[in-house]
Amino acid sequence: MKIENHKNFVVLEDEKDDITDFAAFIERQVPSKYKGQNVVLNLLKYQSLQLPELLQFLKTSTLHRKAKHSFVIVNDAMDVDDIPFEMLVVPTLQEAGDIIEMEDIERDLGF
Repeated sequence: MKIENHKNFVVLEDEKDDITDFAAFIERQVPSKYKGQNVVLNLLKYQSLQLPELLQFLKTSTLHRKAKHSFVIVNDAMDVDDIPFEMLVVPTLQEAGDIIEMEDIERDLGF
């Protein structure tokens, strides 16, 4: 896994080509190693990502967001209308950073 630290979030990227293994790995790692951090998953390399593959990250996303931290997935292969509203999926890393900044502001304001 490739890890890139930013000021207020960490970007995690799969170095292999197995989305199922990566999803299982993320499910184990995020609650322990990245607890208390905003997380961005860079899935741009998966140009043919399908909904069943994306849904493998739903549990981790839900738990991390319940803990009051952002969990944003970056991928531009899926139609935005196919993505469940419980998940944050954006097409660029820049947008992921912007979303995290907005969510941090909302949390600071008590929303």
